[in-house]
Amino acid sequence: MNTAGQDELHRAALAANALALCYAEVVHELLARAGLQAGDIRAIGAHGQTVRHQPGTHDGIGYTLQLNQPALLAERTGIAVVADFRSRDVAAGGQGAPLVPAFHQQVFSQPGRDVAVLNLGGIANLSLLPADGAVRGFDCGPANVLLDLWCQQHLGQPYDTDGAWARGGQALPALLRCMLAEPFLALPPPKSTGRDLFHAAWLARCLQAASAADASAQDVQATLAEFTAQACARHLQRHAPQCELLIVCGGGALNGHLMARLQALLPRVSVQPSDRHGLPALQVEAAAFAWLAHQCLAGLPGNLPAVTGARGPRILGAIYPA
Repeated sequence: MNTAGQDELHRAALAANALALCYAEVVHELLARAGLQAGDIRAIGAHGQTVRHQPGTHDGIGYTLQLNQPALLAERTGIAVVADFRSRDVAAGGQGAPLVPAFHQQVFSQPGRDVAVLNLGGIANLSLLPADGAVRGFDCGPANVLLDLWCQQHLGQPYDTDGAWARGGQALPALLRCMLAEPFLALPPPKSTGRDLFHAAWLARCLQAASAADASAQDVQATLAEFTAQACARHLQRHAPQCELLIVCGGGALNGHLMARLQALLPRVSVQPSDRHGLPALQVEAAAFAWLAHQCLAGLPGNLPAVTGARGPRILGAIYPA
């Protein structure tokens, strides 16, 4: 869905319905496990799945699109749903992303200490939480999107468990140089990216440019892991050289090889999973959007203009009553 396709509006609508039904099943299961009723829950924060993210482009405003059907989710769960978090920030001239730094500040900041939070989802994004409280944040490149893609294509597996496949390969210097030459990496914040840029065709171009089209698939995986680690490390060193602690969340925090490479590239920084700071790595993003839903219901801003580039604080999200 990040590239044009036949009858894509119809397929996107049906995919959104299917996604909302999956969400509803999960909600019902969680309620049953917790011994709660729908009426015990104030709201669901449902971000959906981003399929196009092009802020500031085309007409000077741009857009961001998430597959979601919050009305159907509210209907099937009997719980109010807060959704569409990014579009108001984009309308105010912002990137619409990342939106998690404000939440990271609430949960992970430490008085008198420079801390950074690295979310390794499909895309990698950094939240900089300096001791002076001047929070910043931005996307810094791909995290799992290309690693998972390559693993699916060559191993038939959804992801490289613990980075074991990449760990057994050798990074290819010419291919790594080509990847690190991506212009997005040199852009100053505010900036955000997604699968609109980092996709199969981007990887194919790098392989061709580096004469690596016939390289070992395992070595390409090792290079992709090194690319992710170096892109993240370079952004941290450039924008927060005094940082003492890097808290890592998202699926990439479970990739032992990637975590080891980050620590090796950042010898003066303590690289730790968010589990050691009170919130499991796979729950941080979900908790962030629950917090954003709370902000919306309370009539409070959810964005940080210094992060997204918006013209000012904005209440984010649209409410679909139960």
